[in-house]
Amino acid sequence: MAGIRRVNGKYSGVNTAVSCCRLRQIQSMLLDGGIANPDGILCSLGIDSRYNEGCTELAKYLFFGLYGRNLPNLESVLDEFTEEMLDDVILLIKPECVHLYCNPMNFSYLLPYVSHWRNLHLYCMTEAEYEDEEAAEEFKISSFVTMVQDCHRIGVPYSAIGHIQKFDMFMVEKWPLIQAFALEGIGGGSFFTMKYKLMDMSERLWQVYNRLDPVSLDHLLTEDLINFEKQWNSFFASMDLESHLSILELSEAQAGEAFRTYYSHGLISSNITDKSKDRQPFVLFGSHSWSEDLESYSFNFPSESHQVRNTGPRASTARHMILQCVAPKGPLSCSRTYFFGTTHNPYLGNENTKQKKTEVLLLSQIYSAAVQAVLSGIKCYSCTSSDTKAKDVAENTFLMTLDSLNLSQYRSLLRSRCEFNIQAVNKQGRIVPLTDEESRYVVKNASMVVHDIPDLQRDGPALGSVTFSESFLESSINIQQKDGTVSSDSCYTILTTTVPRYACWLMESDVKQSEQAQHLSKKGEGTCLGTALTVADAAYVFSNSQLSTPEEGKIIFFSRGLLFVHSQYGSLTISKDHIRAIKFYDPDSSAVASLFMEYESTLLPHLPFPLHSSDQCLVFALQPRSKSHRAFYSKVLSVWQNPESGIALQLVDKEQLIWNQRNMHTRLQKLHDSQEPPVAKRRGSLKMSYSQLPEQDMFLQHFSLSSIGQEPILSDHLGALFPSAELRNPVNSQGDKVVVTIITGLPGSHKKRLCNFLVQLNKDCGRWVVYTPEADSCNSFSASHLQQFLSSFLESQRGSGVKPRLLVLTPGYTDVLDVVQAVLFHPDPVVQACFTIGAVAACVDPLASFMEHRFSFPKLLEQCSQGIVSTVVFTGLTAEQKHPLMQHVQQLVRSANPTAAFILAERGAVTRNEDVNLLLSENNFNEPQMLRARYVLYPGWCKGRFFSGSGSLILTQRCVAFNRPLERPLFVARCKALKSSIRPSPFQGNVYNILGKIRFTDSDKIMEVNCNTVSGKLSIVPEQSVDPLTPGLQKNNSSCFLVFDGVGLTEDGLKDWLRLCAKQTQPKKPKKTTNTLSSQEIKNIHLTRHLDPLPPGYFYNGYHYVNIFGEKRNCHPNMDEFIKEYIAEANREIELFNHQLELQGQPDLFDP
Repeated sequence: MAGIRRVNGKYSGVNTAVSCCRLRQIQSMLLDGGIANPDGILCSLGIDSRYNEGCTELAKYLFFGLYGRNLPNLESVLDEFTEEMLDDVILLIKPECVHLYCNPMNFSYLLPYVSHWRNLHLYCMTEAEYEDEEAAEEFKISSFVTMVQDCHRIGVPYSAIGHIQKFDMFMVEKWPLIQAFALEGIGGGSFFTMKYKLMDMSERLWQVYNRLDPVSLDHLLTEDLINFEKQWNSFFASMDLESHLSILELSEAQAGEAFRTYYSHGLISSNITDKSKDRQPFVLFGSHSWSEDLESYSFNFPSESHQVRNTGPRASTARHMILQCVAPKGPLSCSRTYFFGTTHNPYLGNENTKQKKTEVLLLSQIYSAAVQAVLSGIKCYSCTSSDTKAKDVAENTFLMTLDSLNLSQYRSLLRSRCEFNIQAVNKQGRIVPLTDEESRYVVKNASMVVHDIPDLQRDGPALGSVTFSESFLESSINIQQKDGTVSSDSCYTILTTTVPRYACWLMESDVKQSEQAQHLSKKGEGTCLGTALTVADAAYVFSNSQLSTPEEGKIIFFSRGLLFVHSQYGSLTISKDHIRAIKFYDPDSSAVASLFMEYESTLLPHLPFPLHSSDQCLVFALQPRSKSHRAFYSKVLSVWQNPESGIALQLVDKEQLIWNQRNMHTRLQKLHDSQEPPVAKRRGSLKMSYSQLPEQDMFLQHFSLSSIGQEPILSDHLGALFPSAELRNPVNSQGDKVVVTIITGLPGSHKKRLCNFLVQLNKDCGRWVVYTPEADSCNSFSASHLQQFLSSFLESQRGSGVKPRLLVLTPGYTDVLDVVQAVLFHPDPVVQACFTIGAVAACVDPLASFMEHRFSFPKLLEQCSQGIVSTVVFTGLTAEQKHPLMQHVQQLVRSANPTAAFILAERGAVTRNEDVNLLLSENNFNEPQMLRARYVLYPGWCKGRFFSGSGSLILTQRCVAFNRPLERPLFVARCKALKSSIRPSPFQGNVYNILGKIRFTDSDKIMEVNCNTVSGKLSIVPEQSVDPLTPGLQKNNSSCFLVFDGVGLTEDGLKDWLRLCAKQTQPKKPKKTTNTLSSQEIKNIHLTRHLDPLPPGYFYNGYHYVNIFGEKRNCHPNMDEFIKEYIAEANREIELFNHQLELQGQPDLFDP
């Protein structure tokens, strides 16, 4: 079943850059040629392909789920359209172009996805034409025949991922569309599989589908990752229900229920064949996490007998648990090590400054080293793409971290027991070798397992294993410096970073200590913290440790310190004796207030291990307008600012915070913003979803460029592509560069009129030079010719002292990007540095835009390309804004270029000053949004390496030169008659445009001619003067010439057409015979000779000729002789006339 995604009537999820990139990925499979690759890939939807799943999957990939299944908003869409109408789509992808058949109903839904595709051939009837069902079906079949006519091998996406079917071309032959191909008359006239070789492209397409891009990454973040985080939420919710007594009875099966259900239910429909131990969920307690236990574990058979109470050393209480959650249908997975018990003793006034050496602390420290190792390995891999180097860095980091934690005695023992690994996982959850090209654009998982950790402090049995892993995605772009060297810039994001890296649950002894510390608030002056100033209220605690996440608890302020109570950490007490400096930052009434405490090392034994950080700084966050926030101002601020308190609180602004402190405050502010209404406060959920992480935006900007391809980015453009304070550069002035304005448009779009209008309007503002292609460049745009002109233009301007403006007028069916690349990337670096493009404008006449139906002329949309063209000038139907054709063309162009300005200028006459300023802007082309669009839509453009390609339909131009004048009435009549002679597809012999210079017999002036067949417009005006530097439509070897645009034109045919426009040669007269005489001639002969002498036996009675027998007749008896004499005399005159005509010898139109 098909479906459409719309939000409030608008399309959702349309990313034009990704749409083009996905199409290029598929087309790249066809570019190699050879018999191993097809000439095109066919995708037919709905009943036409018998609802083939592979075709639906390809459509879903190209249209971002537009044709997905089981969409929740499907019913509302089907109220407007039937399912069959939505599925009425045929797609044929060729190496350089795309053919798309659709109907007027689903056209509007498809347009946003396809309008940026280069060389799109759109087969779509108008709504009025579509009302005839029989004609609509014939149009579909004929369109399909036209699509495939120049193919020999056609690929088919036969199977969908996870539902492999054996390819059978005879099953394809049963598709209704393929069967219709054999119809006589409108079809191809033979069986499809006899004429074309069919190839299954399914597996090669699956590799393309698995490639991550900004759209699939967005789906991963907003759907898959959110669902993944929910499983961790469920885990924490179930653990939080346990008390310090009931948690002892918790089994591994109970603790891992959420992960196991999530994985097993998803596995049912995912068709994943990979059963790797690394890709299954697990929860193991204490000593039951040995390497042997990990190796033999199966999520299908969780243990009920292994409980917290009996999985520690010598069957004691477990000190920790290792756990892993795996997404069954995707690449996400992460593992953690959590703990039973705390690592600190709350400060109660005792002078013990030594950290207690517990098993929980030891395991926490080793786990912390593993965390540091994985994060450093991820960073190394993102920079080098080498798993070997990442492994070395991770293992070295692990060992060095052990040394820094005073665990050197474990170094040699754990060196061989730590195992670091990086795996690439595609979107189906299958592991991909890192050596495969496919692995570059998929999620990676980095993990470290430290096996069988012994207890050297007590010489006891092994404590078990610890593990940590994260799913991450890297991004790398190539940057070209000014000296030509290319360097790589990399970044990465950890997708599962919001899953807490450290968690613990209080045991009985921890609860007692915590309660003892909480009693301080009920005592008077005699406590180590002084007098309680406030009651317990909500606040957050956070540090720069890699293990720390913002944790919510209750805070109580004292006159000489504070008490923070947390559900997992227990009680945290901080006395003024532990505080080195304290800062309070409160930006405004709507922002989080942050209390930064820089502490002495004496606090470490009394501080939970995950809050230990190298900068020895904690931050306590007070929510705006909360009780704790108000109480701090009313009861605490004045006391702590008093020098006698010994605290010396400082009120600071943002500039007085160090970089780490700013980052902590930003993250806390993001957390607050994510939990403000209307987003409900998520009790028991993860502290922050990935989408709220401050570093996400920069990565997504980076990834949107790197996922397009590996073409380099110029270093000068980084400021526009990454608009941050560090990279932002001032806008470069044009200096002494010559500003080039490019005007493009199809033949008949009045682009030359616009060009002339702009030059005349601004002739007083400086010297203008116009580049117009020569008539000889009939077949295509010549980059070398334009570059030669730029060189000669620059040479002619040396020493002139006047900075001219250059207008470049593109030839007819030219991709404007080819012209841009020719201007910007001149082979001579000196010339290249002297020119810059100011703006590009496209002229569009709706009346001259379509060949038939909605089949546009080649390069119509390419000439309005986003990121290139800043202004689109509509030169026809400007007085009829509601005209259906005008509305349709504007819809097309707006979809292809959402940022372009629209100008109305009938026949090229601009009427507003602001419109002229837009057209002649000197910096529109280099605006940041234009620059970014070029990088994501046209990779390689900045080096002139983007290949624009061509369509299947080629319009050729033929130039016909002659010397003799034409007859104006004949020429005008012949031009106007061309519209009625236009043939439908395949358009052979059609003439669409005529332009050139000719003379007429009624004038000696050279006339410029411009005729558009489709619109029926004909312009004949005297030749205008030409700048000597301006090449143009001029011929040196003949005085007259015409350039014809059309399909399948021949020179002989065009000459015959032109001969009928010239003065016709007087034909020779044929000789007369008795049979060729007209009745009038016979009457005239009789009238002249009726009184001639009669033969014997006849007399004339005044009315009739009567013989001796009384017979009467109307004609003279000698009439036959009279006729013979008349014919003889007339033929003598004809012979004389024909002889004189032969002597005159009138020349042919094309004679020299």
